[in-house]
Amino acid sequence: MEREAQAAGRAVIVVSSHVVRGAVGNRAVVFALETLGLPVWAVPTVVLPWHPGHGRATRIVPPAAEFSALIDDLAAAPWLGEVGAVLSGYLGGPEQAEAVARLVRAVKARNAGALYLCDPVMGDAGGLYVPETTAGAMRDTLLPLADIATPNRYELEWLAGETLPDNAAAARAALRLGPARVLVTSAHAMMTGSIGNLLVTASETVLAEHRAVAGAPQGTGDLVSALFLARLIEGQSEAKALQGATASVFEVLARAVKRGADELMLETDAQSLARPLAMVQVRRLARFPGGTDGRRG
Repeated sequence: MEREAQAAGRAVIVVSSHVVRGAVGNRAVVFALETLGLPVWAVPTVVLPWHPGHGRATRIVPPAAEFSALIDDLAAAPWLGEVGAVLSGYLGGPEQAEAVARLVRAVKARNAGALYLCDPVMGDAGGLYVPETTAGAMRDTLLPLADIATPNRYELEWLAGETLPDNAAAARAALRLGPARVLVTSAHAMMTGSIGNLLVTASETVLAEHRAVAGAPQGTGDLVSALFLARLIEGQSEAKALQGATASVFEVLARAVKRGADELMLETDAQSLARPLAMVQVRRLARFPGGTDGRRG
């Protein structure tokens, strides 16, 4: 009973891609959450042998009806009270969005304080790498339910339908997106040779930046989302959660590149996820005294 009480409201359901080799999608998110002490229920939206950036490979997407049935099983599970958050990432097709939305609603019906983080994994500087129907399903079905969204700057531009030349424009677009907290990765940095993560809420805009790492492996967006969510669940303030998540990702990236790795080496650098030593610059770009702090009441 004691173990069940400790687990109540702390489990995270993660719905994203699964790769056999590498540390992206569910592989990165599940490892990070469990390293920080959170139980995880992991649901694969697609199975790949490796990240598509390494080359074309077999892609296994669960049949829509079977994926939907599995999600409904989870939504009706007797252990749903253990769940305090849902994190969704890459979708294997647009039909998966409605199933995920049903799961989010079920979790929130069971636990009114549960958080939903939507990472709208759809593209980068090269444009969309999912069909527009899938991107549209994330925008229209999942983002309206989200408490937290973690688009990269290019995804935010697609969602906003406009180019975002600076962080002020990105912040305005983030506020229109809907979720109470929007963490924009690959944001404009203020220091030369750096890259930033921009957190936008109704009460403030905060930028955390670190030196850009050339030749960085894939998976940083997944990792930032997981670490930011985990720190919020643990009760950290938004700014502190942003700083810690950014420091961890920078440290893991720098260590992987130094070793010449083509993937993040989370198993080797687990200590960097929990207790990063890297320093990152955090700046409050704007504060809105009349706003709310984005926390659920």
